[in-house]
Amino acid sequence: MSQTGKRKADLKVIILGDYAVGKTSLICRYIDGKFQKQDSTVGAAFFFKPWGPYNIAVWDTAGDERYSGLSHFYCRSAGAAILAFDLNSPKTFESLWARFGSILEAANEDCLKVVVGTKSDELDQSTRDVRCRGGSKAYVERCGAPYFETSALKNENVTEMFEYIFQRCLPLSAEQQRRFKGKVSTIDLLEESSEGGGRKKCC
Repeated sequence: MSQTGKRKADLKVIILGDYAVGKTSLICRYIDGKFQKQDSTVGAAFFFKPWGPYNIAVWDTAGDERYSGLSHFYCRSAGAAILAFDLNSPKTFESLWARFGSILEAANEDCLKVVVGTKSDELDQSTRDVRCRGGSKAYVERCGAPYFETSALKNENVTEMFEYIFQRCLPLSAEQQRRFKGKVSTIDLLEESSEGGGRKKCC
């Protein structure tokens, strides 16, 4: 994964989530176009991604609670925050607000928040049990975040998720708007689960 430390960023994106939910794999898949198992991030890692005329800085933070103070520091001036959880582990969803709600207060007031479920390739639909409960429901209602289910392994919805963020946070030319229109699929976390089969949505 290419890194650099001396280019000016037009947008700072930070990714938050519990240990081992797959945050680094998402970034690696999008930036390098490949999947590989990653070592746990210590502190934070910093990556640049060119996007049209812009430079995007993506900050990958450690999920270990020992580094929560550093995550608070790295959130400063963030224009977008990705809150990642493992679709196969309900507790990682429930911790989004409990662990990271206060951390996000260090971000810009208008910081875009996106909730991302990871490892959809491992999801057993018959036993799926990710629900909006307790603090997580309060978080969803408070921020009204768009929601993506992704698989870094199969490269599903990874590009769409990042492109959605960049389009929302950076000005686009009319030509770029036409090119990107209709390519992003998002799920409203506040919407009820769809009836009659199909993909379930969080409450």
